[in-house]
Amino acid sequence: MSKSGRRRGKPAWVQLTDEELLDWRICDLGVEIEGTALTERIARLYDELAAREIRFRPHVWISDEWFSPEGVPGIAIPFYMAHPRLAQLERRQMLEVEGGTQAWCMRILRHEAGHAIDTAYSLHRLRRWQQVFGKSSQPYPDEYAPRPYSKSYVRHLDNWYAQSHPDEDFAETFAVWLTPRSNWRVQYAGWPALKKLELVDTLVAETRGRRPCVRSRGRVEPASRIRKTLRVHYAEKRVRYGVDAAFSFDRELQQLFSDAPDYATRAPASAFLRRHRRELLRVVAHWTGQYKYTIDQVLTEMIDRCRELGLRLHRSERVALRDAQVMLTVQTMNYLHHGHHKIML
Repeated sequence: MSKSGRRRGKPAWVQLTDEELLDWRICDLGVEIEGTALTERIARLYDELAAREIRFRPHVWISDEWFSPEGVPGIAIPFYMAHPRLAQLERRQMLEVEGGTQAWCMRILRHEAGHAIDTAYSLHRLRRWQQVFGKSSQPYPDEYAPRPYSKSYVRHLDNWYAQSHPDEDFAETFAVWLTPRSNWRVQYAGWPALKKLELVDTLVAETRGRRPCVRSRGRVEPASRIRKTLRVHYAEKRVRYGVDAAFSFDRELQQLFSDAPDYATRAPASAFLRRHRRELLRVVAHWTGQYKYTIDQVLTEMIDRCRELGLRLHRSERVALRDAQVMLTVQTMNYLHHGHHKIML
């Protein structure tokens, strides 16, 4: 029997194990935006644009990643955002669900809307744009080394993403400008980044009443045409992002804690980490100089994996806490270097 994305109104793959689901092709999943939480979030983005008197509305479609393609003023949304079961698989494969909460999803949508409006009106071709943000033609780096305390860039997505490329700088600045009640003039007062926000304000005002010069409604790499399996997709994604959820992260947690039956009555490792969350964040922030928010993302992943793996304490709390601090420090630096300093288009 050939695979079909839906059966009697419900996806046929919902009850499958991860191993079974990984053999499905993305094009066979049959996921759509309509009827999901994405519908309300996209409508909210459009309302935010309308509140700023922006008539342009980027079109959206399901693909395999978040991106806004060059030459197309639209937004691609990853397939896992269209169903909780796929989001669950994404977390297990990649240790996180990028855009998985409403707040996070809206931040990404505003960012991608910045790319889309830049494309629609060819703003990056303007000399003023280039003088403030740099040249859009500049090659994207494979990695970038951010300056955490720089005030020349806004702070919106994690890990100082605005610093990665002029296009991302503009998209991040637009996202901050668009965010309701962001009060950006006060928040960035005295920062060189304020000049960028003011330019966005000016450029957007100049687009009001104008038809976009790029009006393509094309859909680049729609999910319905992606024939690779989820297994291949995640194997490629882990290589690209330097994340190996199946081995590196789990193996170290299993060394720190235990799933042996002998310790079945001991405290769950997930509860232990939650109980010491504040102290872990304080200590690791002191050691690494990273924001507590970023460290907490890694710690949350550790807690979730401990729960999913059924890990428990098997040593004294003092030793376990010390080793957890070391692991969280190492994983935070790995997370920053390999997991999130990636480039979205």
